Amino acid sequence: MTVIIEEQAPVRATPRRVRLRHWRRLTSRFVRSIGPHAFSSLTRRIVILNLAALIVLVSGILYLNQFRAGLIDARLESLLTQGEIIAGAIAASATVETNNLTIDPDKLLELQAGESLTPGLNSVEGLDFPINPERVAPVLRRLISPTRTRARIYDRDGIPVLDSRHLYSRGQILRFDLPPGTDDEPALFDRIWEWVKIHLQRDDLPIYHELGGLNGKGYPEVATALDGSPSSIVRITDRGELIVSVAVPIQRYRSVLGVLLLSTQGGDIDQIVHAERMAIVRVFLVSAAVVVVLSILLAGTIAAPLRRLADAADRVRRGVTSRPQIPDFSSRRDEIGHLSQALRDMTASLYNRIEAIESFAADVSHELKNPLTSLRSAVETLPLAKTAKAKARLTEIIQHDVRRLDRLISDISDASRLDAELARQDAVPIDVARIVDAVVSISREIAAPDGPSIVLDVATVDQDDAFVVLGHDSRLGQVFTNLIENARSFSPKDGVVHVLVRRNGPAVDVIVEDDGPGIRAEQMERIFERFYTDRPEQEAFGQNSGLGLSISKQIVEAHRGRIWAENRLKPKANRDAEPVVLGARFTVRLPGLSG
Repeated sequence: MTVIIEEQAPVRATPRRVRLRHWRRLTSRFVRSIGPHAFSSLTRRIVILNLAALIVLVSGILYLNQFRAGLIDARLESLLTQGEIIAGAIAASATVETNNLTIDPDKLLELQAGESLTPGLNSVEGLDFPINPERVAPVLRRLISPTRTRARIYDRDGIPVLDSRHLYSRGQILRFDLPPGTDDEPALFDRIWEWVKIHLQRDDLPIYHELGGLNGKGYPEVATALDGSPSSIVRITDRGELIVSVAVPIQRYRSVLGVLLLSTQGGDIDQIVHAERMAIVRVFLVSAAVVVVLSILLAGTIAAPLRRLADAADRVRRGVTSRPQIPDFSSRRDEIGHLSQALRDMTASLYNRIEAIESFAADVSHELKNPLTSLRSAVETLPLAKTAKAKARLTEIIQHDVRRLDRLISDISDASRLDAELARQDAVPIDVARIVDAVVSISREIAAPDGPSIVLDVATVDQDDAFVVLGHDSRLGQVFTNLIENARSFSPKDGVVHVLVRRNGPAVDVIVEDDGPGIRAEQMERIFERFYTDRPEQEAFGQNSGLGLSISKQIVEAHRGRIWAENRLKPKANRDAEPVVLGARFTVRLPGLSG
């Protein structure tokens, strides 16, 4: 038996299938992009607020919509015009019969006033032209049939003559508006819609009551029309349906023969208004869908970066050995970009502070070990000393190391609480020239008589607040004291320490110069490091902790200023001459308050 296998041709994708695949890809991509934050608190708030604004707008349109009022006015005008036409046609059909003699009132115009027509009638004014239902009914049916208007005719006494509901031609099916059945309970949505529809209606409209065969004067517009003036009124049924009524007098030669009452069917206007509102609701639904999608996309551009920043902050909090990076959104020119940059700067500052604390702890441990080691050696050797001279030498070493430890601990304590004190205290305007003058005066009083002299030079300026800066006077005084004492320690006994206060543009400069050996080039950057000392050989070891310049730099930078060191050089006699160092120069530059 031979089996034949036929290869089927590949099924070509129809344009509809291509569109469906493209739509599914777009939908899945959108869902994946918004998935992590689609139901976040921020997204829900944005969606709810945007929808609330849209709901308030649509509610105001539905409640204050002028379409309904304009439709009522147009309907009143239309009914009034229609009523005048129909009333004229009815009046033209009015006749009178006297002893089987039918009189056409139009023919009476050819007769003389006061001429006798028939026995018992002496004039035209004495004639009565009642509305003949048999002649009016066909006219009324032809004029009312194309419309959904109800027409009722009342005579001059308000007695009903005709009702369009009772007019029908051969083969015509009668339709009546019956009240809703009371056995079946309406659905919940229907009850809600009826409640909304009733509350959207005007509260000042009167309630319509069907009079049926009663006297038409029970309608105010009919009573007004019997006096010869057209009248209209808008009512509302107990089901919340609008009914517009217009009463037009039927007149012939200024004589009111009756009244034509035209009224709309219950719900005609409401159906038009309902269709208009449904169109608004459909527009609202489409707008709401667009608002939700755009709100989710907007929330995605806000919630997703915030979530990444929060996760990165949690990683930084939990990370002990690692150094997680904060996502960089600084390219965004908005608050999220600013927040990202601020978090990155804060994290970098935090890590720098942690590293500085670790380095400071290591430096403190190292600096404390030296005097402690020397102190322990001296204490262990003291019992072994045999002579009084050796014991006195060891006692002197012990006292020196104790003083050195006390000085180190004091400087370390001052350096460790410096940041906290600067953060707690409020900066106030202070006069740098006054502080420098006070520091120089104190230094002169406590200086040794045979030591270098101190010269203060404050530049003369016309401005009273030229040397005013924003800061802490006690800490800046500590900076200037450290610089002056450092300059005195390096200057020879016959040397001079120059202290200058200058205005440099918007900044204030305080310059301290000495006549010492200067600063070696390789040590120029290290002199501001903690515990670093490069003292003269003749100075006793251990007299300085090496924290003075480090603390001074820390204070100056906390005041948003700068401090740097350089050598004072003697002017060269020629280009090839070697530079001669005259001493060191320390400059403190602080931002001036007046600048």
